[in-house]
Amino acid sequence: MIYSDEHQEFRALVRRYVEQKINPRVDEWERAEWMPLHEIFADMAKLGMLGLEYDPAYGGQGADHLFTVVLCQELGRVAHGSFPMALGVQVAMATPSLHAHGSEELKQEYLAPAMRGEMVCGVAVTEPEAGSDVAGIRTHARRDGDDWVINGSKMFITNAVQADWLCTLVRTSDEGGYRGMSQIIIPTSTPGFRVDRKLDKLGMRASDTGLLTFDNVRVPVRNTIGEIGRGFQQQMSQFVMERMFASYSVPITCAIELEATRDYARDRKLFGHPLSANQYLQYTYAELAARVDMLRVYTESTAQSYMAGTDVTRMATISKLEAARLGRQVADWCLQVHGGMGYMEETWTSRAYRDSRLLSIGGGADEVMLRVLSMMDGFTD
Repeated sequence: MIYSDEHQEFRALVRRYVEQKINPRVDEWERAEWMPLHEIFADMAKLGMLGLEYDPAYGGQGADHLFTVVLCQELGRVAHGSFPMALGVQVAMATPSLHAHGSEELKQEYLAPAMRGEMVCGVAVTEPEAGSDVAGIRTHARRDGDDWVINGSKMFITNAVQADWLCTLVRTSDEGGYRGMSQIIIPTSTPGFRVDRKLDKLGMRASDTGLLTFDNVRVPVRNTIGEIGRGFQQQMSQFVMERMFASYSVPITCAIELEATRDYARDRKLFGHPLSANQYLQYTYAELAARVDMLRVYTESTAQSYMAGTDVTRMATISKLEAARLGRQVADWCLQVHGGMGYMEETWTSRAYRDSRLLSIGGGADEVMLRVLSMMDGFTD
């Protein structure tokens, strides 16, 4: 991958921001199980870090996709997974459909403030009875004149407690399966919307995740993103962006974790020798480091294909599957090498272990990625 001087200048900017503004606050946010997203996003927007590929008319930067790759890679240096996930929702999960398919009015009302950091947004797809099986969602919208009246619930929704609006996938007709769904923007100030509770999670503890209820929530039909009934297809495209965004950062995170563990193994004495003298550990380290390198090259190749206009659904699916598996394998091995200290909260390994686990579930479980690949390759219908 060839990065221009401008890309590298942006990389330096993001790295400084992570080192000076994000990582020093991570421990505080973890204890509070909360991050002030309005404050952080507004600060980042001033530096041109939000909406990198979006039209400047809506607060974007009009940049190429490599700037997104650079941003994600540098987010891999953040000392927990919560902030990169929250930012990813804002710029790559809740807003792509709005930018691609939304009306001018919706873009000005919701996209532009989000890209200026004035509004926090979320994407609401998963439900208590429908996660990986998106076709199984039950939350529905009944049309009443110029309004939708929405009832149902959503679960595991990132940024939900702080969000000003949600890109919400709902049923807008009685058609079953993948048909009859629409994406609708629901402001969280709308009567009938509530966050029933903030969920207590294994990892990503600083990220607010909510269980939501929609009780006769009334929003204008004009809040529909794109064509009524095309929500599923739009959400699938949005998932591709989500999976690329999540995958780009993993090789950097893994490399940092492996380097830290290598240094620890060199210093730690066991049976009169450095832990790094153990040949089994040497070979495992070498294998994991090689796989991390391969993942980095593959994710950058995915980015190049995307920039060339190729349909990267298959590549993004593979990237997400391998990034999730390798990320948790590296975190698990690093904790194991650190032994008892690695299991302690005071050591970075315990947080890395917890946070790494989500990527094999969120945004499409590993098993769903395998199902998608088998279908694309014609192995199954």
